[in-house]
Amino acid sequence: MIHAFAPGLFGGEMFVKKSHWIFGGALILALTLLALPERLSHRLKVAVGSVFLPLFGLSSAADRLAGKSSSLTASRADLARENERLRAENQQLRFQIQQTQDVWRENQALRQSIGWQQQTQWKLRLARVIGRDPANWWRTLQLDLGEQEGVKPNYPVLSPAGLVGRILVTGPSRSQAVLLGDPKCRVAAQVPEAKDSGIIMPSSFAPINNEYVDLGYLSRHADLKPGQAVYTSGLGGIFPKGLLIGHIADIRSVDGLYLEARIRLAANLSDLAEVYVLFP
Repeated sequence: MIHAFAPGLFGGEMFVKKSHWIFGGALILALTLLALPERLSHRLKVAVGSVFLPLFGLSSAADRLAGKSSSLTASRADLARENERLRAENQQLRFQIQQTQDVWRENQALRQSIGWQQQTQWKLRLARVIGRDPANWWRTLQLDLGEQEGVKPNYPVLSPAGLVGRILVTGPSRSQAVLLGDPKCRVAAQVPEAKDSGIIMPSSFAPINNEYVDLGYLSRHADLKPGQAVYTSGLGGIFPKGLLIGHIADIRSVDGLYLEARIRLAANLSDLAEVYVLFP
């Protein structure tokens, strides 16, 4: 039992002796510093400080570096969140711009239509295009107005750009319009600049192309030129005088007897979402 605890007792005595020596050395050093002259004491303090100062500076630098590292990590996370927020906001603004542009285009089209209606001297009724006949896709339209709204056959159909055609048949709430270029929609027309008139017929130049029609039976002495405007003449009892049909694209002679002109239509018959029915 005594031999088992002997090393522990010996180690404790050694530790007490070392502590006494350290305490005594520190006390002697302090007394020595106090007893030294002021100049020598100051130099000794500077020397001792120069030994421990780098250690203190290293510790301070490490603390600052750790602080900067944590702030850098935090700032990167903040930047990532801000970048994501700005990306989402940018997409939303693009969508809003697209919506604004669509509304602006619709507004411009509406302003043009309203202004055009105010300038005309006829009674007009807006009709929406709800379909086309597959058997005659390029030459007919299905409209959402019918007999209940007072629509009758042969009423002219217009767009703000120009003449489109006429009502062919009617139903209670719908009607079918036949377009310019169809054999069922011949129109008496005139060229005021050339002081001549003729008949609008299907195009013999490009029968499938609904952008053009022919103006036939013109005088061979008529002063026709490309670009001249073509209007309804008012003859025939269906279309009133002065409706724009289109403009002359080119002219040719037919057997030396009369002239025939190819007319580029003012209205785009392939892109009609709304039209106007002209009431007497």
